[in-house]
Amino acid sequence: MLETTPQRNLPPRDRVISRLLSSRPVRKDDVTIVVPVLNEEGAIGMVLDELFSNGYRHILVVDGYSKDNTVQIAESKDVNVVQQHGMGKTGAIKTAIDLVPTPYMLVMDGDCTYAAADIERFLDHAQNYEQIVGVRDRENISRLHRIGNGIISKFFNLMFDTYLSDVCSGMYLLNTAAAKELDLHSGGFNVDVEIIAQTAVHGEIAEVPIDYRARVGKPKLSTWKNGSQIIYSVLVWTRIYNPVFIFSVIAALAFVPALVLLIWVGTNWLLRGIFYSGWALMAAILLLGAGEAFTVGSISLLIKRSEARITKRIKQAESLR
Repeated sequence: MLETTPQRNLPPRDRVISRLLSSRPVRKDDVTIVVPVLNEEGAIGMVLDELFSNGYRHILVVDGYSKDNTVQIAESKDVNVVQQHGMGKTGAIKTAIDLVPTPYMLVMDGDCTYAAADIERFLDHAQNYEQIVGVRDRENISRLHRIGNGIISKFFNLMFDTYLSDVCSGMYLLNTAAAKELDLHSGGFNVDVEIIAQTAVHGEIAEVPIDYRARVGKPKLSTWKNGSQIIYSVLVWTRIYNPVFIFSVIAALAFVPALVLLIWVGTNWLLRGIFYSGWALMAAILLLGAGEAFTVGSISLLIKRSEARITKRIKQAESLR
């Protein structure tokens, strides 16, 4: 008979590894499929039928007060249907987080654009990450939306030091315990990107490829309006969740012109004997601002690193229980 070493006799690091190796895979019953809907009567029936045919039984439809037959169709499929609290998709996600009973929750739109068969790709990696994002194939995404999604994703990566491919994806899996720690403030469809922003700061994110089909029903997104809102929101979230970057940029923007001014003032003073006191004062003010921004950024970085170390130790302690 093969003997196993009790975890309590192993060093702490090996105990964590042993626990991960011995833990069972994530099963379909471990995940609740969350489907936020608003006037999706043409698609919701097909979405639910596809989920059932792929073996998923924990399904939560969160309705945003539809005016068509979305709720009636969903209820006829014998799934849990609730009315969301709060407005927009943010309200739907908050409602779902409060109600999900399983260790994991997977969010997918109710317009039939995402395939239930792809959910297993998320489950294969669920234990190791706080969030897994589905990267959509590009076949059914218009050229304009491809360009917009690319710009938003690259801008997000710059702000949060990530390497994500599709931050606007509407299909992603969350560790429910981690999701309950989220503090969501955005409105509309921005919530998907805000969740990634918070997770990028406090946890680990992975990506898996998924199919993306043409939506059933009338589109709800406005390309230019929603795209500009997301970019603005990313700036706001950077200030809140990643202040180190913001203060570093401020320091750089102040230091460069200050240095140029100092060189110009010093050159004129040495070569021509003319001292421009006003420009020298401006350079000093800019240098002072750069120094303050650098100091605040450094303190923010120290706080962020301390928070990360404390969070890591808490997770390690919980894994040893």
